[in-house]
Amino acid sequence: MVAGETSGDLLAGLLLEAMRNRWPELKASGIGGPRMAAQGFEAWWLHEKLSVHGFGLDVLLRYREIVGIRRQLLQRLTVEKPALFIGVDAPDFNLQLEENLRQQGIKTVHFVCPSVWAWRAHRLEAIRRSADHVLCIFPFEPALLAQHGIAATYVGHPLAHVIPKVPDRAAARQALGLAQDDDVVALLPGSRKSEIKHLALRFFEAAARIHASRPDVKFVVPAVPGLQSQIEAAARRSGMAHLVQLVTGQSHTVLAACDVTLIASGTATLEAALFKRPMVIAYRMSALSWRMVRGKRLQPWVGLPNILCEDFVVPEFLQEAATAGALSQAVTEVLDAKHQHPEKIRTLEARFTVLHDTLHRDTAKLATHAIEGLLHA
Repeated sequence: MVAGETSGDLLAGLLLEAMRNRWPELKASGIGGPRMAAQGFEAWWLHEKLSVHGFGLDVLLRYREIVGIRRQLLQRLTVEKPALFIGVDAPDFNLQLEENLRQQGIKTVHFVCPSVWAWRAHRLEAIRRSADHVLCIFPFEPALLAQHGIAATYVGHPLAHVIPKVPDRAAARQALGLAQDDDVVALLPGSRKSEIKHLALRFFEAAARIHASRPDVKFVVPAVPGLQSQIEAAARRSGMAHLVQLVTGQSHTVLAACDVTLIASGTATLEAALFKRPMVIAYRMSALSWRMVRGKRLQPWVGLPNILCEDFVVPEFLQEAATAGALSQAVTEVLDAKHQHPEKIRTLEARFTVLHDTLHRDTAKLATHAIEGLLHA
């Protein structure tokens, strides 16, 4: 198995738990993180090694190391001949590896369909060459893949199974030492080093603007352990270090507790939607990466909640638009709605509840069943 970042480690950990229940003697190894390790996974490399984003300089600086890891992994798997290879997301790394392994007769599964419906439609041919089966987390994906001769199964989104339909906000606030009547803003600037580089300071600057007009607002930041020092540095640089509550991990507790989150586009936005929380989505990357990706978008939305609802149900601020002023104003509007127009908040919560119901399946069981079918084919 290969999982390339924090969200992939979460998905792979859930899948491994179900696979171990089905096959108690299962041995799994490759590239992963702590959630996979908790299921007995042997990590030859840690998942942070693959945690990059973008197209330009961010990737080029790491290209040689990443290609070297893939080459070494391919050599090792060629010798050991596993019964199955599962690539968990990380398509830039996994699809080529899967294609090479498949050519040697090793069966391959790709867990999480690359977002060919949003951008990079050319990847469909690469998926067809690489994966014997694709495990899809969104309901419209198998039909799209079938049009291109790719076998796939909709397994639901595991987060919809993990996150409760009705989050316990009171308990989450108590756990974080927050009062029940506080106005709470969660700041989630991302789980990758490059995201922290481009977003963290901007998020804290937005928080500073909010604090200037609303000094009673509480700010909570759940930091990925490996990036906490960079986040703390950004907080100090903004002058907000003493005004934010920074916790290690605990992103689900923080999302359950908050009134609104200022959040980097990615899987975390879906988590926020499943917690039924209003959000303001932002994203920035290097100028070169932005120029390359901007022309490949196939949909008007970037945030997963908006894509899945096919509407701008929450605001998005991308690249130059993601200014501290724009972000602070959007967050303030949500706080105003909480007190002055609560029906707007209830309407958004209702849409997110419908989304939760759509994505809620026994993902681990369905995925394991599909894998068993492939192994016995």
